[in-house]
Amino acid sequence: MNNATRTDQAELDIVLLGQVDETAVSIVAANLQAVMGLNTRVQPPREKPEYAYLPGRGQFDAAKIIGALADLENMAPFVLGLTVFDLCTPILTFVYGESQLGGRAAVISLQRLTDPDPELPLLRAAKISLHEVGHLLGIGHCWQPDCLMHFSSNLETLDALQPQFCSACEFEMVRRLQTQFPKE
Repeated sequence: MNNATRTDQAELDIVLLGQVDETAVSIVAANLQAVMGLNTRVQPPREKPEYAYLPGRGQFDAAKIIGALADLENMAPFVLGLTVFDLCTPILTFVYGESQLGGRAAVISLQRLTDPDPELPLLRAAKISLHEVGHLLGIGHCWQPDCLMHFSSNLETLDALQPQFCSACEFEMVRRLQTQFPKE
């Protein structure tokens, strides 16, 4: 998108769930700004989301975290949780991220993004964040294999993606952002 932001107000709050690497937070925020044009604000770290812990799985329920994020008051219209804790859903053994389609809140985990190359986990986090915020805008999974909105069930698929949307998803993203945040 790479155009000027629409307002000085935060349009997306990044909520840190536990201690999250500052570089990862900066990379995620910068990519949301550069690719989507969203003004972001990073909130102070919050406690580990024990309310979402599933002891039988040793993971955290992404839907419970999203519900808690959506209920936060005095936040920007969109809320993205960042955590280092492993996420799952009832039907998936793990997720890199999860969103409310057309909703307010999403969460991503850095837990499974590690790599010997220190830059690769940061790029992965940026891609997943952009993908999940695309869902917040109401954009579903894309059939184009090179689009950020394409479903990635493994790191190989994720790594093959460029940090950009296909032309159809880009058009829809811009349209929905302009509707959500009209220029004044």
